[in-house]
Amino acid sequence: MRFEIRSPITKFQVSNFKFRVSNFKFRVSSFEFQISSFEFQVSSFKFRVSSSEFQVSSFKFQVSSFEFQVSSFEFQVSSFKFQVSSFKFRVSNMTKFFNTTGPCRPEIHYMADPLSRLPMVRELIEDQHYFVLHGPRRTGKTTYLYALMNQLSQEGKYSALTVNIQPAASVQNPTRAMIMVADAICNKARRHLPEKEWPEPVENLDQDMLARGQLQRYLNLWAEKNPKPVVLFIDEADSLPDELFLALLRQLRAGFEDRPHGFPHSVALAGLRLGINALLNIKTPSLLLDAFTLSETDALLNQHTAETGQIFTREAINEIFRLTRGQPWLTNTLVRETITEILKNDFTKEITPAHVARARKALVRERKTHLDNLIGKLKESPVKNVTEALISGEFLQSDRLEDLTYLQDFGLVTRELPIKFANPIYTEIIPEALSYCWKVSFSQELVYEKKYIKNGLLDIDSLISAFQEFYRHHSEIWLERFEFCEIGRQLLFIAFLQRIVGTEAMFEYEMELGSRHLSLLLEFASERFAMELKLQRNRYSEDEGLKEIVRYLNRIGMDQGYLILFETNSQIPWEECTYRLDSQIPWEKRIYRKEITHEGKKIIFVGM
Repeated sequence: MRFEIRSPITKFQVSNFKFRVSNFKFRVSSFEFQISSFEFQVSSFKFRVSSSEFQVSSFKFQVSSFEFQVSSFEFQVSSFKFQVSSFKFRVSNMTKFFNTTGPCRPEIHYMADPLSRLPMVRELIEDQHYFVLHGPRRTGKTTYLYALMNQLSQEGKYSALTVNIQPAASVQNPTRAMIMVADAICNKARRHLPEKEWPEPVENLDQDMLARGQLQRYLNLWAEKNPKPVVLFIDEADSLPDELFLALLRQLRAGFEDRPHGFPHSVALAGLRLGINALLNIKTPSLLLDAFTLSETDALLNQHTAETGQIFTREAINEIFRLTRGQPWLTNTLVRETITEILKNDFTKEITPAHVARARKALVRERKTHLDNLIGKLKESPVKNVTEALISGEFLQSDRLEDLTYLQDFGLVTRELPIKFANPIYTEIIPEALSYCWKVSFSQELVYEKKYIKNGLLDIDSLISAFQEFYRHHSEIWLERFEFCEIGRQLLFIAFLQRIVGTEAMFEYEMELGSRHLSLLLEFASERFAMELKLQRNRYSEDEGLKEIVRYLNRIGMDQGYLILFETNSQIPWEECTYRLDSQIPWEKRIYRKEITHEGKKIIFVGM
């Protein structure tokens, strides 16, 4: 008999095991089984009993990590009795997993070494600096602060504390908000610091004095009382409304000169915002906690391999990094989806790019929490302005540079040139999210799959012809109410494709500021279709588009592609968001298809 048990928390392995009992009694009145650290491996084992009685009144067994593997197992019993009156089995420490919610904890989560990501912070603390730690959401700022707090506390030189002040954002009165911050500091100190390093409870202090001095006075008293210099990390500092945020900065600035004996030795403010140093009148530069590097991604995935034996191929690791560009939450989510949902925690299976591709489809389809938060930002004016310019490939106006900085701080677009969406997963999700209402609004008769998918293959020419006909009759009314007017035509076509091929296809986009086009690679079944979507604004657009599609085909190693040109009426201002598409050029000239060969590439021109 072959016996095999696998799960994320247990692993049993025995190469040859025989167990024979002719007469066996086993009684337990109270049994507890807890595991802290245990490995059990047997290559060959036989156990025979002719007559045995086994009684246990109380039994406890503790293990934090338990592995038990069996390849061959034989169990024979001629007479067997097994009685248990009370039985408990506990595993205190499961196999680690990839975290997607909240700060990482090293005892249960795989995690890249947070402290190595910003080694220069220790020098800032030693030199009594007040500084800023900023970075996009879900990049590990809170994880970093707790790791640094724990390290400083263990070293014993400082009284280090991390506190989240987000609850103070719920009040409007600045005085009340600062007292709430003080209360949060007190509560966290009681949880993480020894009693001699606690600040006084807020309720024990003179409330009139506290109302006058607010947070500044509270930090004065704590620093004066504490036997060690205080290092304070204030997380979610920018969650406060502007008035409260400025009140916090003024309190810190007022006490700054009293450090280290009468005010915290060093303070870090963590959040998204820039420009805090100027308000504090501090020259220390802000520190950016950005995405993982490829080597950090490698190290993170290797932790899982070391613990479970499951291997990521080199190609799979490279694909994970390419799709996420090291965004920590996205990396963890993609890997966790691959392991738990695609492979069902079967650690014997090697992880390949094909598994990662399936996980990617699931992420795009399900739009998990962080991705939904990104989508919710799209209608904010700064986000809308930059998103339109990126998808259309237009230039960013000089008065939109603050909008660009806002998106970079949020982690939606790259900081390096050329400016793009931060990673391929964001690049795929954003156009789909913007065009989703159109995707679900096409009539079923128009987008009936069997009209375009035959014998498992996509008839892309029939699909494009059908869209041309739809565009001719319905585009004006569909586009004139669309909020993202600059990119409406391209998104309408993308919505049409998405509705027909659904989740079976893979979409790869290339978009960047100033490119004046959108490149799209559609992968369906065993085929790939390359397209350039471009607005025909003037007589040069067609020649520009031809060069762009040839460059794109060379980049992706293909010999055929589609150049899809959308005619525009240049005399109607874009800001009016109206599309009288038949007012200048007759439809007979707008709707066309032609094929040419250029630089060894077959190019199909599609006009509309």
